[in-house]
Amino acid sequence: MLQQTEEKEEATETTAKEHLPSNHFTETDLRTEWQKFLTELKKRDIIIYSAISSFILQKKDENTIEITYPSDSAKSEFEKVRADFFNHFMHKVSHFNIAVEYKNDVTLKKEIMTKRKIFDKFAEINPVLKELDEIFKFDLN
Repeated sequence: MLQQTEEKEEATETTAKEHLPSNHFTETDLRTEWQKFLTELKKRDIIIYSAISSFILQKKDENTIEITYPSDSAKSEFEKVRADFFNHFMHKVSHFNIAVEYKNDVTLKKEIMTKRKIFDKFAEINPVLKELDEIFKFDLN
């Protein structure tokens, strides 16, 4: 009996959602609103902004947005503000049947470049720098 009532509830939710407007929106609309949202978020919560600023949002088809993210921790920070962004965006473009797909891409990670990391990269190119570092014991901290 319990399973039957759950199935009926799901059916009513999908039919109610089908009656909501699904106007066309462009990739430019999505990116513009994302940039506005990031600018506003930077003023409110710099930590979440830093975590999600490298996300890439792309329109995959008329009802699907693909979000490319660098790490699972950044994705969990995004989940905190996801509803804020999508509620605003859906009302802005009057399209209420948007589905979201996530894609992990570790190349989006921002690496903090220290003086030591920069020196090591140059030392790979020019091995003489390693020899100089061994002789003079450079302090690159």
